[in-house]
Amino acid sequence: MAATTRQAGPYPTWTEARSGIGRRVSLPAYCGGVDSEAGSGTASLGFVVFPTRIGHCAIVWRHGGAVVGSTLPQGGADQVRGAVRRWYEGAVEAEPPAAVAAAVDRVTGLLGDGGEAEDAPTARIELDMTAVPDFDRRVYDVVRQIPPGQTLTYGEVATRLGAPGSAQAVGQALGRNPFPPIVPCHRVLAAGGKIGGFSARGGASAKRRMLEREGALVEEPTLFDL
Repeated sequence: MAATTRQAGPYPTWTEARSGIGRRVSLPAYCGGVDSEAGSGTASLGFVVFPTRIGHCAIVWRHGGAVVGSTLPQGGADQVRGAVRRWYEGAVEAEPPAAVAAAVDRVTGLLGDGGEAEDAPTARIELDMTAVPDFDRRVYDVVRQIPPGQTLTYGEVATRLGAPGSAQAVGQALGRNPFPPIVPCHRVLAAGGKIGGFSARGGASAKRRMLEREGALVEEPTLFDL
């Protein structure tokens, strides 16, 4: 399902902000404040940190409830808060508006049992991709259509884009993904079904565990299973 885009002033994506290691990134106050449903404040963005089966995650939203970023676990809840505040200067932790609260429930469920309700998949979460480059946006639109339990390779995503031969560019776009796991980059594998890279905390091992939970991979036996 194609993600909805919104017209708004430009601001850094999560990855653009993260690339400025050692410096704070200022976001223009184009919204005039956090959504009224999310409490008072003067920042243009709000965020919520929430527990999941794999650790604390966060979702960042702008006025109106459109999601501008999310993150998989970075350690504990305080580490996630610190990361969000570094990447989105001025973002305020707040009670999420209804649309974001629903997104939290969907992400929590996905990271819990690996499944999704047919009437409320994460693919329906509204994302603000205003600041996302066109090629990356097209990649994310394709990847959002991959359901839990299924995978594509970077090359297959490139083919669906009508750009065969651009598998490397697809991988780079997914490495910049500011919306994990809403844009499920963990469902895209390297050629031959190899796990491939994963920029989130835990790397390829975390990617494998997420896929196993969704039923896309057979769990590897532990020492006690041998």
